[in-house]
Amino acid sequence: MDFAFDARTEELRGKLLAFMDEHVLPAEETAQEQRAALASPWDTPAVVEELKAEARRQGLWNLFLPDAAYGAGLTNLQYAPLAEITGRSPHLAPTALNCAAPDTGNMEVLAQFGSDEQRKRWLEPLLAGEIRSAFAMTEPEVASSDATNIETRIERQGDEYVITGRKWYISGAMNPACEIFIVMGKTDPDGADVRRQQSMVLVPRDTPGLQVRRAMRVYGFEDHSHGGHAEVVLDRVRVPVGNLVGEEGGGFAIAQARLGPGRIHHCMRLIGMAERAIELMCRRAVSRTAFGKSLGQQGVVQEWIADARVTVEQLRLLVLKTAWLMDTVGNRGAHTEIQSIKIATPRAVVDIIDRAVQLHGAGGVSQDFPLAELWASARTLRLADGPDEVHQRSLARRELKQYL
Repeated sequence: MDFAFDARTEELRGKLLAFMDEHVLPAEETAQEQRAALASPWDTPAVVEELKAEARRQGLWNLFLPDAAYGAGLTNLQYAPLAEITGRSPHLAPTALNCAAPDTGNMEVLAQFGSDEQRKRWLEPLLAGEIRSAFAMTEPEVASSDATNIETRIERQGDEYVITGRKWYISGAMNPACEIFIVMGKTDPDGADVRRQQSMVLVPRDTPGLQVRRAMRVYGFEDHSHGGHAEVVLDRVRVPVGNLVGEEGGGFAIAQARLGPGRIHHCMRLIGMAERAIELMCRRAVSRTAFGKSLGQQGVVQEWIADARVTVEQLRLLVLKTAWLMDTVGNRGAHTEIQSIKIATPRAVVDIIDRAVQLHGAGGVSQDFPLAELWASARTLRLADGPDEVHQRSLARRELKQYL
């Protein structure tokens, strides 16, 4: 068994680590200061555009796309350690590299299922980092963890689709640069196959009837890095039938294809978030004194740090195995492992960050350290792309099937 990264991965890791140390991490405070001075909190700070330009100049751009015609042409196994590095600054680094959700998944959808016209109109400016996008699936009125529950209607009338529905937690929608929505709804709500009822259509932001009503907070935070999470209403929105992505009835399959890579990307970045938390824990432990000795000499703190290191090493191996399986046997063949990392990684990383918060005392919940925001992001990922319980249910049924 060979656990070494290949030459290209090592080269990119070296460049990315230097980029993080020299550009991204020093820019975190600058980005906060600039955002506070903006006319709208959803506008992009100037330093973000500077980081994007530098990342592109260094060839650290669109690393997530395995299709060399559009992206860096990296395998999942090659991209995994790079995504981990960006996870150390999850609210800045992925955007700087044009590797931030929801744009990553939307670009994958357009690259794989979009028409030539759709790729020209929307994929190319997304690849160039000139615009942002949103993916509208989750709804407040139904349990959206079961995508067959979606109530948004997409009705064909002549050469147009008419879309009516209400969505929320639509990532990216608050960003003024968000110009296109991929909307999932039902074109055949009474169809016999519940997984062929849904379709996806492209809705430009300026389409009459599309209303971005409000920003949704995540544990009190407004996630500016992804362009916010919005409540969106579609009131008889009309788009040409040419805006259909793929085929009618293909929405559920496209969603599954989109969420597979997204789940592993999140888990890769979560490893980086855990590493950042461990680093902050260790720095705090050796610099603070309580009851006559440093925090690092306290037995409970040593246990926290040791347990965190063991957990991260375990998670990383499972994530890398999953990436390798996706490359060698495909997403379907890696089904068990994808679900395993989606269950295990957010849960464990939340615990690690929580211990880091505890070690920092009041500072841990303050804006002076990144821990509170890291915790909120990690905790949210126990819901995003399917809650733990959905993956547990599916994984258990898969395990039990061989005994029935």
